[in-house]
Amino acid sequence: MDLATTIQNIERSSSALSTQSLTRMDERLPWFRELPAEQRSMVTLVAQAGVRQFLEWLRASGEDLGSSDMVFEAAPVELARAISLQHTVALIQVVIDVVEEQVPALAAEGEEEQLRESVLRFSREIAFAAARVYARAAETRGAWDARLQAMLVDSLLRGDSSDELIGRAAALGWSETQSITVVCGNTPGGEATLVLHSVQRAARRLGLDVLAGVHGARLVILLGGVTEPMEVVENLTGQFGEGPIVVGPTVTGLAEASTSALAAVAGHRAAPAWTDAPRPVTATQLLPERAIAGDEAARLQLREGVYVTLRRAGGELLETMDAFIASGGVLEGTARELYVHPNTVRYRLRRIQEVTGFSPTDPHEAFVLRVGLTIGRLESTPTPRRSRS
Repeated sequence: MDLATTIQNIERSSSALSTQSLTRMDERLPWFRELPAEQRSMVTLVAQAGVRQFLEWLRASGEDLGSSDMVFEAAPVELARAISLQHTVALIQVVIDVVEEQVPALAAEGEEEQLRESVLRFSREIAFAAARVYARAAETRGAWDARLQAMLVDSLLRGDSSDELIGRAAALGWSETQSITVVCGNTPGGEATLVLHSVQRAARRLGLDVLAGVHGARLVILLGGVTEPMEVVENLTGQFGEGPIVVGPTVTGLAEASTSALAAVAGHRAAPAWTDAPRPVTATQLLPERAIAGDEAARLQLREGVYVTLRRAGGELLETMDAFIASGGVLEGTARELYVHPNTVRYRLRRIQEVTGFSPTDPHEAFVLRVGLTIGRLESTPTPRRSRS
């Protein structure tokens, strides 16, 4: 393809083509007229670079030398941030229309059809180049967001100061005032950026406000402003890999989010001990497994929530719970042991559930109560002093 004369004509008209393109953008695109001067200058640079690269492309006989990507080198990332891909395509369309209109004046005799075909082919190259620029910008933003979210999760698990947490969350557009529930499960595998992108996409479909981070082999998700976290998490189980999914307690604001995060992760670590655990399961349901695994927060919660609560509620509740455990969970046996009517035992068992939140007649919740009583008595018994020899 020899277009030497046509190329010379385009070189002489390059400034005029750029000026005409900008004028046409002002006429056709209302949003372009509203752009700040700095952003309009970026578009001017790109338009001028487009004409120059078109000339280089023609000189190379239309071979793909990767020169189309150089059109956006004047302002690659800044342009992608300031102008959407849809607007960029509209700008390219304006420039191509201007050049096509000038084909009769630019093309040498007998070269008009070749030039028109070259314009169409180069416009396709420019469209692909724009797509690549925006894809790179999106990947950069996605990778940066993934790093920020991973840092936020690390801060939660380390128990960093609330100011640091709020600062990192603000960079991700997170509100510090909303309630937060932290969920922990196994990551489905693959690149962390792709995992987090999948979580965000699922959250948008459900209308959820979430942040997520891959922490080792675990996927940790922060749910914001959710009133029924268990129902929400049931719709997100597909985002996790196989294994348990543990839902931490709901807390108010980022200042308390570490409590929910630590409980969820401790529950996930201890969940294999409960082979029939539901999926998802709350960190509170896993209190005895967490305590046995060495979680001090769970031990304290069991001591205060079971042993201390039953003692304060009245001695008959604690006595009834002990007798119920000793009888193997048999109602009549408990009644005989206490010399009371079975209905009295039923009433006391209901009271135990009311004050502790755990039912003595449910197998696993009875286990929670038993471990809570054991820890409470162990930690309430004075340690004997060693005698001196």
